[in-house]
Amino acid sequence: MITLHSIIRTQIQLSEEQARRVKAMARREGVSMAEMIRRALDRLLAEEAPSRARQWADAEALVGAFADREGEERVAADHDTHLDEAYR
Repeated sequence: MITLHSIIRTQIQLSEEQARRVKAMARREGVSMAEMIRRALDRLLAEEAPSRARQWADAEALVGAFADREGEERVAADHDTHLDEAYR
């Protein structure tokens, strides 16, 4: 819940259409226009910042997804051998 002391007052400009639609939505929800705009902004910001779990899932999906150019299959398991060969 937002408390008055945690709110930073700001001013935005809306088109007539945006203002009309936000006002109507707010009326239907029984909240202020400001609250409707805060809710919409919260949803937008949540979409922008993926959860940590989502980031890990995305990273794990890439593990092993690409073939080695030279056809090596055990690069990770045999990495010391491959490094030794690469630096000779």
